[in-house]
Amino acid sequence: MKILEVTNVDFSLTHFLLPLMRVLRANGHEVVGVCADGPLLKTPREEGFRIETPPLARSFSPIAQVRALWALIRLIRREKPDMVHAHMPISGILARVAAKLCGVPCIAYTCHGFLFNQPGSAAKRQLAKLLERGCGHITDIYLTVSKEEADDAARLHIHPHPIAIGNGRDSSVFHPDATARHRVRTELGTASQTVVIIVVSRLVRHKGYPELLAAMQNVPDAELWVVGERLASDHGARLDNALTQAQQVLGPRLKCLGYRADIPALLAAADIFTLPSHFEGLPMSIIEAMLSGLPVVATNIRGPREQIVDGQTGLLVPVAQREPLARALRQLVSQPTLRRRMGQAGRARALSLFEERDVLARTVRLLTAPKTQPTD
Repeated sequence: MKILEVTNVDFSLTHFLLPLMRVLRANGHEVVGVCADGPLLKTPREEGFRIETPPLARSFSPIAQVRALWALIRLIRREKPDMVHAHMPISGILARVAAKLCGVPCIAYTCHGFLFNQPGSAAKRQLAKLLERGCGHITDIYLTVSKEEADDAARLHIHPHPIAIGNGRDSSVFHPDATARHRVRTELGTASQTVVIIVVSRLVRHKGYPELLAAMQNVPDAELWVVGERLASDHGARLDNALTQAQQVLGPRLKCLGYRADIPALLAAADIFTLPSHFEGLPMSIIEAMLSGLPVVATNIRGPREQIVDGQTGLLVPVAQREPLARALRQLVSQPTLRRRMGQAGRARALSLFEERDVLARTVRLLTAPKTQPTD
């Protein structure tokens, strides 16, 4: 088949879709990536993928979205794909509508989180729900990364047969690595005995940075490594002032590392992973941390609570609350035996549930056998 893999921005395509695109191509399909232009597209292009860059926008601007829809229609008419596989809320809606208008034989969608489950006005959430329901009715194959999202899709009559496929990462890439641990800590000037807490995410408020930076003031015996950057398409207030103020308080205990390509090595060099988000799909970063043998402290929200077994592979804390987060981090910082036990249990769980090759194999099977109605 000829398949268009459509998402919003280069970050999503490179970090989330590229492994699937590789497997689809290895199975003999022609795969074209579609997203807004950006520097990270260098990677898939170097691998020989053709990437088309219509003006997709992470915005509710009607003008921007009409422009994006028309560009997608023109692209689909030109490419004549057998399948359009859409991702992310806004680009997922536009791509499915365009595919329907163009008569694409098979329309697939992977939900990475519903907009109506995110904070916002009641009117915006209701609009998102209506759009999802309408687009669900024109979707042939409806996948979600989270089981709770699949349950929502069925309960709200968005699609009659939603399937939770999960997310996965490669355990041969993400794993404990003593050599990388020593090298990274030497590079960053962190002593071997220092307990390191690491967070890997975009620098946006809904990832829980205000609470995390405040909580670290009450976690005195550890460093915090912040890995990630703010995307040009991200919305909301910037974190620059919060990070500057935290640096003044925490001093050398806060290391802001920016965007890094060596995430496996950084995780191997850390001791605890945290992601105190306000909302998520099924975070890849938590899977990467679990495979790396790290205990995880995350918020008790959709996605993370499917990944983490509270008290066994990590700790779940309330959303947007500084003290419970600090308390959980302190508990792990002060108990190395508990950290090791939770990290080992987390890696075993990730190997069982979140191995990339297994998740991708199932996804490809579902996408390429659209006439077979799954029973699970």
